[in-house]
Amino acid sequence: MTPIPLRLIPLVIAGTMAAGCRTVTPATPPATPDPVSVTPAAPIGSLTRAHRRWVDSTLATLSLRDRVAQMVMVWSLGDYTNSRDATYAQLVHWVEQDRVGGVAMSLGTPIEVAAKLNDLQRRARVPLLVGADLEPGLGRLEGGVFTHYMLEAGGATVMPPAMAIAATGRDEDAYEAGLIIAREGRAAGIHINFAPVVDVNNNPANPVINTRSFGEDPEHVARLADAFVRGTQNGGMLATAKHFPGHGDTDVDSHVGLPVVSATSARLDSVELVPFRAAIRAGAALVMTAHIALPAIDGSGVPATLSPQILTSLLRDTLGFAGVTITDAMTMEGIGEGYSTERSAVLAVNAGANILLKPGDPTRAIDGVVAAVERGEIPASRIDSAARYILELKARAGLSISPFVSLTALREIVGSPEHRATAADIASRAITLVRGGDGLVPLPVEGRVLVVQYAPETELRAGRIFGTALRNGRRAARSASGAPAAGERAVTTIARLTPAATGDMLDSLGRIADSSDVVVITAFVRRVEGEGRFAVPPHVASWIDSVAARRPVVVVAFGNPYLIRQFPNVGAYVATFGVSDDLERAAVRALLGQAAMTGRLPVSLPGFFSRSVIE
Repeated sequence: MTPIPLRLIPLVIAGTMAAGCRTVTPATPPATPDPVSVTPAAPIGSLTRAHRRWVDSTLATLSLRDRVAQMVMVWSLGDYTNSRDATYAQLVHWVEQDRVGGVAMSLGTPIEVAAKLNDLQRRARVPLLVGADLEPGLGRLEGGVFTHYMLEAGGATVMPPAMAIAATGRDEDAYEAGLIIAREGRAAGIHINFAPVVDVNNNPANPVINTRSFGEDPEHVARLADAFVRGTQNGGMLATAKHFPGHGDTDVDSHVGLPVVSATSARLDSVELVPFRAAIRAGAALVMTAHIALPAIDGSGVPATLSPQILTSLLRDTLGFAGVTITDAMTMEGIGEGYSTERSAVLAVNAGANILLKPGDPTRAIDGVVAAVERGEIPASRIDSAARYILELKARAGLSISPFVSLTALREIVGSPEHRATAADIASRAITLVRGGDGLVPLPVEGRVLVVQYAPETELRAGRIFGTALRNGRRAARSASGAPAAGERAVTTIARLTPAATGDMLDSLGRIADSSDVVVITAFVRRVEGEGRFAVPPHVASWIDSVAARRPVVVVAFGNPYLIRQFPNVGAYVATFGVSDDLERAAVRALLGQAAMTGRLPVSLPGFFSRSVIE
């Protein structure tokens, strides 16, 4: 399928505000520079004289507490809330009273996100810097149903995950994904993408990175990181390389504990740090810290987020990063355990963090840092420097001109046909035939095929397209061949399994499998923050392997590609590296022989397959 060229839609940042909205005038409005060309793609430190005047004049209006508040980014859902709802009132308090510097936007529809952010921007004394996790495949504005949160949403383009992008073997796909995500995010009022993940996923047991990574080869990850950063910032959004200094070689989820990376300094230099160097060279505006312990660099065992040796000596002095450092969420157990809100904030600032992301209590975090400055634990110059970094970032994002977005323009940009076509094309080229199975793929037009779809109960959309498309595709192929439509010579039976499947259910399904010519098993398994669900339950995996020992079985892994270790007897194994409608459609076309499986494996499957060399 030939990619459809991206339409060059102008990004509308300034100008249109929703009719009837109240305008809140800042107490001391800073001078606004002329709207000259300063963009996220411009090199760090390249602000014009006019923008530097805006930074200087704005900084001069801020008290010590206001400067500390600029360093805090609070979290918000993008759902609809009444203006007097308690959750929204709390958010408004942080913006109007605490005068925080930014908002991290989570789940929500594009229109509601934009409308909510426009309102918050009108309430802010200094324009808010807005960030969001818009990683490919994990975008909080991706549309459809956010099944593991049970939230209905819609509208934005769903890009395949990073590992699926890597599997296409085409570096340009990372650039285009970054560009599309940036255009759509900026249209909704978001300035920072907390992406790309540049961790090298060299641990198959990693429960938190997995397909969020581009793969296990440092040089390949570095090339894709470079492309994604350039695409993001050329699209008008600030890119964030994460999770420094590397979260790939862990088997603990930092949402629930503190992982320890045992890599030596030499290994770090040749593996983990390679993609970070590339992202920094590409101009990444931010680097996000990892809540991991790294004894080779800091023997104290503190999380990297709290370590001056890692955030200052390694990142700034050794790697030469001159941009903004942002912590991962300060509520995660990888950092929260053993530290109060105030203490973790103080330690992170002293370590070198410029932005504190999602502290458990933003007011207490601000007060704690202010108190530390007043008692001499943090130099006032450290706060001044961080506040200036953040204001310069706001100027690069265009916030010194106008922080508002047009809801009308949003509808022209977000989820456009061109963007959706590019996402579908990347998905089609990501499908990877890992094990061929002696003629099992493509599937036969004739005969009985049993489709068993395994998915957690919360994955409401999983398989919705796959099963129906496979059944209809087989019927259409048989009809096109001139075979009679009557009879049972092309039967496709569809069943569903969840982690709660009982032994009796599996036995009954096994009997249906024994009367089928081919069994297709789709496994929808993706990592979910803090829950560790990145494998098939042992009793279900054992059943799959037992069926494969006696019947022809094709497994399609939607999400985690390492699943083959759980059922080594399967005759054919296909990896899609993600869960999405586009990947389901692409997998069906590939299984029916309507599209070639050209994807290549970006990671090794230990004991089975080595990664493909992707140059």
